[in-house]
Amino acid sequence: MLDDEDAPIHPLFAGAPSGTEFKKLRKRIVRETREAIEKYGMIERGARWLVCLSGGKDSYTLLAVLHELKWRGLLPVELLACNLDQGQPGFPATVLPEFLETMGVPHRIEYQDTYSIVMDKVPQGRTYCSLCSRLRRGNLYRIAREEGCSAVVLGHHRDDILETFFMNLFHGGRLATMPPKLVNEEGDLFVYRPLAFVAEADCERFARAMNYPIIPCDLCGSQDGLQRQQVKQILDQWEKNSPGRRQVMFRALMNVRPSHLADPGIFDFAGLMRGAAAAADGAHFTEIPPKLRDAD
Repeated sequence: MLDDEDAPIHPLFAGAPSGTEFKKLRKRIVRETREAIEKYGMIERGARWLVCLSGGKDSYTLLAVLHELKWRGLLPVELLACNLDQGQPGFPATVLPEFLETMGVPHRIEYQDTYSIVMDKVPQGRTYCSLCSRLRRGNLYRIAREEGCSAVVLGHHRDDILETFFMNLFHGGRLATMPPKLVNEEGDLFVYRPLAFVAEADCERFARAMNYPIIPCDLCGSQDGLQRQQVKQILDQWEKNSPGRRQVMFRALMNVRPSHLADPGIFDFAGLMRGAAAAADGAHFTEIPPKLRDAD
């Protein structure tokens, strides 16, 4: 169905470039998104998803691809786009409402001045991202409940997931990242990342080719020396030296062997046996501790 050039498309794809290169890019992003949705069991038929739209390249790509899948009958859920205006000075508040109205996308625009809270609470010279993210996530959970949604859907892509893994490794002393699917701490909402298999470069090329009205994040993007930027630079250099390394590393996140790590909380090293006794006893895997359930 995705190869049917004559099939109607959602208005979010109207005016798309007709060249072969863009068609290949679009099909790849749609295919990878569909694969992630299916692999991680995201679909609950008839559910309602809150699709979070920041105005960045990633969230525009997410919005377009999800609506394309729904348009073609491959995503049997209701989609509600949501932008949280956090009160940042100079934020172009009319851009997203006008865009969503023009595209005929059901949406909710919410204003919450979390910017002032962040500026008041975070000391001079410290990064804003952690507190800003927590406040944003809390409001999105609230909106999802008010709108009867079962899932909050975010635009994090493959590179975001890799960067978070290395940030936790280098600075947090743990092996964890943002999973494609998790349940929030309250246990009443899913958090989905359908772009988990999609490269950041593809999101950028797609959004640029579609000429979506990109809104930069000036709050945290203006700060120098952020840990995430440092990790991104390391990964960029590795990718430059060995093209394809990002994809290899991401595959490693899907091929975890607890018996070859060192955490006795997820592998029973003390109970490990030799020979026939081990075969009779079976695997030594244990349930993943609750502390890892909401590692977002």
